Amino acid sequence: MQSTKLVILGRDGILNEYREGHVAAPEEWETVPGALEAVARINHAGWHVVVATNQSGIGRGMIDMSDVNTVHAHMNRELMAQGGRVDAVFFCPHTPEDDCDCRKPKPGMMLEIGRRYGVDLSLVPMVSDTLRDLLAAQAAGCAPHLVLSGRAKGLDDEQIQLMVAQVPGTRVHADLGAFADFLLTQDHHADSSAGSLA
Repeated sequence: MQSTKLVILGRDGILNEYREGHVAAPEEWETVPGALEAVARINHAGWHVVVATNQSGIGRGMIDMSDVNTVHAHMNRELMAQGGRVDAVFFCPHTPEDDCDCRKPKPGMMLEIGRRYGVDLSLVPMVSDTLRDLLAAQAAGCAPHLVLSGRAKGLDDEQIQLMVAQVPGTRVHADLGAFADFLLTQDHHADSSAGSLA
């Protein structure tokens, strides 16, 4: 039985508002409404949260490691103020042209997370706002979840269905708060079932 309950989140469009270019400084970090509170609720229910994010701006020379670390330190302070935390941030610094194994939609980052935490990735939900990240979840064997914030904001029903059709089993949520509602309801049902006599 898996002891560590783990959720993998994308970053841009899920925790912070997606912006063209890259978030290079704390003042460019704009939180998605309710996202940090959602992380805190997930944490308080006993789940660990990690972030998996493509950061090709490093490989392109647009941002450096110091910028990324400063932004993530700011993110962690904002989370702490809401009573939440992210255990770790895994990121791919490469450009698409590098053809690495860690850049989503390839599953390398998630496989590394699975190794680090010793978890069965089929029991790990992965929250995404793009088809690319849903495909990464599928490739890694994670349970795919799409939130309609970030880059998925404004998609119509047909576009959403086309995306979901490419990654069977995808569940769709309005935002991270709605995903947290779903997760904690499922968690409660699982605990209730485990506690009942057959």
